[in-house]
Amino acid sequence: MRPTLDDLRQDLEAETAALLDLIRPLTETQWRTDTPADGWTIADTVGHLAYFDESAALSACDPDRFNAQAAVLMERGMDFPDRLVVEFRSLTGRQVMAWFERVRAELIDRSATLSTSTRVPWYGPSMSLASLLTSRIMETWAHGQDVADALGVKTEPTARLRHVAHIGVGARPFSYSIRGLATPTTPLRVELCAPDGGLWVWGPADAADQVVGDAFEFCRVVTQRQHLADTSLQVVGEHANGWMQIAQAFAGAPGPGRPAEAEQVA
Repeated sequence: MRPTLDDLRQDLEAETAALLDLIRPLTETQWRTDTPADGWTIADTVGHLAYFDESAALSACDPDRFNAQAAVLMERGMDFPDRLVVEFRSLTGRQVMAWFERVRAELIDRSATLSTSTRVPWYGPSMSLASLLTSRIMETWAHGQDVADALGVKTEPTARLRHVAHIGVGARPFSYSIRGLATPTTPLRVELCAPDGGLWVWGPADAADQVVGDAFEFCRVVTQRQHLADTSLQVVGEHANGWMQIAQAFAGAPGPGRPAEAEQVA
């Protein structure tokens, strides 16, 4: 059953609360802690979420203005997220958090006033309002992993991971196209063990290429927060292996991914 817009808003609120629980106690020194994302601190990470929440709200309410701003950003290259974080490094950690809290609440509130048929422009193809909210859940969770990793904190997997996994599976063609590669037409099956012990599945049951394992690990891989080699995921078939090496659930330029633990030691 597809989640309703109310379901998505509630899950976005819950994922937001989980991140706020991590960052509220931080000292200013801790806000400047480096995350595993090269060159980004915790403050950069939360500021990135705040900026693109503002962009998401603008795209839903004033698409023409959003398109004009997006064109300016993208004409200089798809590395604009890295360029943008420099612009708000003068803010304190508390100011960044207040910004994030305000614009996230505004995005959720504004989305409640829009039709379920609303389509919004983005930095690439337009998408439905449901997809926009789902992508914000994914982004919040993924960047929340960066914050947790920087602080040495283990997060608790929740049923909200299904949104992240769904985007990860659906973004399979995108993972190839942004690298100028043709997407294989080979059917692929994904079977994930959910946090409550249930099973989440995508693709035909008889597909020879398969990815099977823990939902949390799968989500870490497709958001490039963990190297495939450091998981217990079972990946069967040439095309399944090829995809999982480049899987990317987020928009933008091809991500560099995270090195395997063995590579870091070496």
